[in-house]
Amino acid sequence: MDQNEMPQNPPAPARRDRGFRGGRDPRRWGVKLLLCLLCVPVLGVVVMLLWNWVMPPIFPGVAEIGFWRALGLLVLCRVLFGGFRGRHGGWHEKRRFMRARWEAMTPEERERCQLRSRMFCREERK
Repeated sequence: MDQNEMPQNPPAPARRDRGFRGGRDPRRWGVKLLLCLLCVPVLGVVVMLLWNWVMPPIFPGVAEIGFWRALGLLVLCRVLFGGFRGRHGGWHEKRRFMRARWEAMTPEERERCQLRSRMFCREERK
């Protein structure tokens, strides 16, 4: 074979210079900070308005709340219920983990697992 007849490899795609710290663009942090500075007050106002619209008419002893108490309520909900997770996966990852675990079980182990889980479920009464 002649050198001219040999197939030529296509050139490799040029690597983009990802810049700062192995791909982390410092402008992204600015955008995230700006979004937080915009979203937190909006969420506070939404919680305040919903609370004041729903709770006092249902429970007459409940007082209306202001903006700062609404933000405190958001933080309390975050602490108690773990909301605003972002990229941590949450129940999706747990579901995938449990499915993989179930598929790795033998039929006997699955039967035992189902029997144990029935202890925690209510049986239907006829």
